[in-house]
Amino acid sequence: MENTVANAFARIMREGDVTVHYPSGRVQKLGDGDVTATGQAVVVRLSEKAVRQLAWDPVLAIGETYMDGEMTFEEGDFFSLLTFLKKGGVAKGWTPGAVVNHLMRAAKNGVRQRAGVRLAQRNIAHHYDLSEALFRLFLDDDMNYSCAYFEHERQGLEDAQRAKQRHIAAKLLSAPGARTLDIGSGWGGMGLYLAGVCGHDVTGVTLSVEQQRVANARAAERGVAERLKFELKDYREVQGTFDHITSIGMLEHVGLPQMKTYFKTVARLLDKHGTALIHTMIQPRPQPYAAPFGDKYIFPGGYVPALSEVLPAIEKAGLLVKDVEVLPLHYAETCRHWRERFHANRDAVLKLYDERFLRMWEVYLVGADLGFRHDRIYVGHFQLCRHQDRVPIRRDWIDEEKSRLRQSEAVWDAAR
Repeated sequence: MENTVANAFARIMREGDVTVHYPSGRVQKLGDGDVTATGQAVVVRLSEKAVRQLAWDPVLAIGETYMDGEMTFEEGDFFSLLTFLKKGGVAKGWTPGAVVNHLMRAAKNGVRQRAGVRLAQRNIAHHYDLSEALFRLFLDDDMNYSCAYFEHERQGLEDAQRAKQRHIAAKLLSAPGARTLDIGSGWGGMGLYLAGVCGHDVTGVTLSVEQQRVANARAAERGVAERLKFELKDYREVQGTFDHITSIGMLEHVGLPQMKTYFKTVARLLDKHGTALIHTMIQPRPQPYAAPFGDKYIFPGGYVPALSEVLPAIEKAGLLVKDVEVLPLHYAETCRHWRERFHANRDAVLKLYDERFLRMWEVYLVGADLGFRHDRIYVGHFQLCRHQDRVPIRRDWIDEEKSRLRQSEAVWDAAR
């Protein structure tokens, strides 16, 4: 099995500086010695169990063996190793076992993604009902757990997350007093912006008990609880109509079999003169299954759709697509900030969870950063409505809306 793993590594890692120590005593030197991409060489040691796992299911095992302590680093770290693997092209290193696992996952995927309300709630609770204290260690002060919008290269995470909120709110073309639904309302950041800055009456829905608790507490703390409420409810159970709908980083949790239901629900809830803004990760083409490590340990039941899977569902729901914006590399930068903050707070994480959990989240955050950087995954904005004339015919309106929102932000921030 060592030969299988060594040959796979050799096919992939033509760049970088990596030394692999195998349990037999074998030492493998890989790469061209150039460490510009990471700033450090890698010396990694594999246990016998790690070799077996990497030979059988390398796509899952590259993260799992590190998480379980079967892959250890004498120099460098997991980020550097995965960087060299991504730059070389992971698919070049598929083993016979990888092919078998690929076929098995593809066969099971359609069944796994069919999620009723109860299963959807369990899937969400698996990740989002972790301690609020954990997320505060790496998110911005407003606890936005989604892609930021970087207006310039040196912008910090806090400012970039505020820019994201402004960018989304501008696309709603709203007025104070509007009724807005936030599907997948997270820790409440977007809802607070819409209520506090835009003057909306906002209903947020989430399946996370912890997020609902924190978000409602934040609304009360900022004095907007009378027009901002967060409910523990599946989006399919929401009734009524709304002038605006936002949904940020939620579509990835819906699953492909529920895609049509999701957009039909948006169409049902959206007022005939309203606007909706869907913010979601997008991958360049349909995939037979979700990323194995993330599906098993981080986001069970999730799936990042392709543009060709989203647009037909929107059309069948009877919604009009008024604007599609592609945001490349914004999520890579967001994840870099999260990864670096998480790493800086390792000791604080270990006061909440054990070493295995910490390494699991390192795999997740490193994989997310590098996935957006090397795998052509990006974020898409879909501005939707039901009437052709809802959005102005020229695009200069968005700058006008942002200018207006900045003035309202100053008032909201001064009231803190």
